[in-house]
Amino acid sequence: MFLLVLAYLGGVLTILSPCILPVLPFVFARSDRPFLRSGLPLLIGMALMFAVVASLAAVGSQWVAQANQIGRWIALVVMALFALALLWPALANRLLSPFQRLGARLSASADAATDAGRGGVGTSLLIGVATGLLWAPCAGPILGLILTGAALQGASVGTSGLLLAYALGAATSLALAIWIGGRVFNALKQRLGTGEWIRRALGVAALLAVVAIAMGWDTGVLTRLSSMSTSRLEQGLLDALPGQEPAAGSAMMMAANAPAGAPLPVEGTLPSLAGATDWLNSPPLTAEGLRGKVVLVDFWTYSCINCLRALPYVREWQQRYGDHGLVVIGVHAPEFAFERNLGNVQRAVKDLKITYPVAIDNDFAIWRGFNNRYWPAHYFIDAEGRIRAHHFGEGNYAQSEQIIRQLLREAGHALPDEPAQAMAMQAGAPRDGVELQADMRNLKSPETYLGHARAENFASPGGQRNDQPADYTVPTTLTLNQWALGGRWTVGNEDAQLQQAGGRIAYRFHARDLHLVLAPGADGKPVRFRVRIDGQAPGAAAGGDVAPDGSGTVDEHRLYQLIRQSGEVGERTFEIEFLDPGVHAYAFTFG
Repeated sequence: MFLLVLAYLGGVLTILSPCILPVLPFVFARSDRPFLRSGLPLLIGMALMFAVVASLAAVGSQWVAQANQIGRWIALVVMALFALALLWPALANRLLSPFQRLGARLSASADAATDAGRGGVGTSLLIGVATGLLWAPCAGPILGLILTGAALQGASVGTSGLLLAYALGAATSLALAIWIGGRVFNALKQRLGTGEWIRRALGVAALLAVVAIAMGWDTGVLTRLSSMSTSRLEQGLLDALPGQEPAAGSAMMMAANAPAGAPLPVEGTLPSLAGATDWLNSPPLTAEGLRGKVVLVDFWTYSCINCLRALPYVREWQQRYGDHGLVVIGVHAPEFAFERNLGNVQRAVKDLKITYPVAIDNDFAIWRGFNNRYWPAHYFIDAEGRIRAHHFGEGNYAQSEQIIRQLLREAGHALPDEPAQAMAMQAGAPRDGVELQADMRNLKSPETYLGHARAENFASPGGQRNDQPADYTVPTTLTLNQWALGGRWTVGNEDAQLQQAGGRIAYRFHARDLHLVLAPGADGKPVRFRVRIDGQAPGAAAGGDVAPDGSGTVDEHRLYQLIRQSGEVGERTFEIEFLDPGVHAYAFTFG
């Protein structure tokens, strides 16, 4: 219920977002007609179509992305015809006569229907459906929370309901715009004696909106030009409404903290593990078969830098307490499509020296059983199968170890001696540098996705062109946390794929470490790259996957450490150039 309220309020705030601007001409064009027969069908069609398209997008299948793209172009044609109808009603009657049988009369035809008492409901509904196909609101914290859940759980009644609530919230604020616009429209007609010039002005605005959407300016340039971001307002709603946890991407360190040695509450029972699609390092485990053991469940995914930095502690706990009643289970829940590949996960488990059981949760069945929303997430289960504590994100490792020891004592297991401080610190020793804990004092750059579903701060002129090859350029200057593409790329839902050799990615960052999740092309051929920092070879600042001269190769689907600075850390410009085509780039992370 709380999420439905949040979704609705987040939609209401959309009226303050620049991404709503391309929609307004189509909304205002119907504002002088009866609301129940014109404005309301338009808003209903828009809300329903947005919910359907966004729900299908959560499936992530290639055919869905192609269907959405085809639908957008069909909608652009419909909206362009509508704009022409506003400019030249007579031409509209000639061009759009096939739509009359379906009741989809545009402009002058809609006026005739209104005069005849039929109200033009079909026309308004059709325009609303087309607008819903085109509408791509700015993904603030609330919509981001909804889309993250939809991406993890796929299309469902629950996620579609949340998306519909968001769209209805936007429709509510647009209904107010229709009411205000109608009053202005009528006042101008009464004062000037005609509304024809207003109609034509709206036609011009609608055509410009079609061009803006076709060029990607609705989610690119307009977002960067806006000074009225709703993110702060939305985050305030998230914090103010009870029963809500912060969005998944915001948690670096978050735990259900309790004083050391205090009684631990019962938070639930260990859900079924039967939803795992495969098991590594173990035959399938069951909740019933684990009774009598203390269990640590670690949700992770192998390209997640936060998971990798927590991993040494999880391995150490397994080594230290595995013979004293502790069972560690890693639940691998993929964030990117390549992490669903069993071979990729098997290779990562081997490289990361994970010897404890790993459940492959490609369908997110175990994830949903725990109602989990985070990578990494640790759940502590006692010998009776009850969840007694949890910890989300990195940090608080000493407290987590004390919880393990407390649960082992409750179960009557013998414990090894209390770990010395030196031994505890040893668990954080880096493996090829990736597992070294983040330098939080200098961490001023956030995780940044390159796919259009979650991309932010994209600075290439013209914005992203979704799901189609396009040429991009890197601006002369970037501000902190802006990034850009150079060369010919296809930006998909979760990644950007390079079409021609010589493509670049630039990022203005402030952090000790810079990582980038990369994968070779579909043919699996290695992709050579060259890294520069402030225009120079990285030298001593080269990461574990880069030579001092900046050279390196993408030969696996994984996270690559490209920059690790020593000494003073400041704001720098990173650039990577790919000498071969085909590379897939997913997300930047920092440490």
